[in-house]
Amino acid sequence: MADAARAAKMADRIKVIVAKTLERGVKDPRMGFVTITDVRVTGDLQHASIFYTVYGSDEERADTAAALKSATGMLRSEVGKNITARLTPSLEFIADGIPENAALIDSLLTEAAARDAAVESLKATAQYAGDDDPYVKPRVIEDDEDDEDEPEGNSRQAG
Repeated sequence: MADAARAAKMADRIKVIVAKTLERGVKDPRMGFVTITDVRVTGDLQHASIFYTVYGSDEERADTAAALKSATGMLRSEVGKNITARLTPSLEFIADGIPENAALIDSLLTEAAARDAAVESLKATAQYAGDDDPYVKPRVIEDDEDDEDEPEGNSRQAG
């Protein structure tokens, strides 16, 4: 079993080889504007999953997927010629969901901004449910006025 660093290096090398081959070597008219986003190689270096995106409509994506499937053998032979490994890994092309995920995240952010604006508008007209200041305040004890009417010495008589 190869180490993770070697698998990562091989994945980077396969990404470059496949991208260059797609750019100049594949003459299939079904092939659209393809971008290789990521390559993952298994730990035993026997299988490479190549993630790609296609610019265009759903029909163009389907045509590109068919073109990549038919060109897999030629791309695998190019990878085999340009890497230094005993065995050439099998290639699998997987459509990457980055554009769809980005659109979903964008719509969620727009919805969150709209909800924040609604909360701000409610906040501007909001009132307290009870008193304006619901916290208990300490009582102020006022001096008894009855004590002032009596003379100081006569309040308690000895007797």
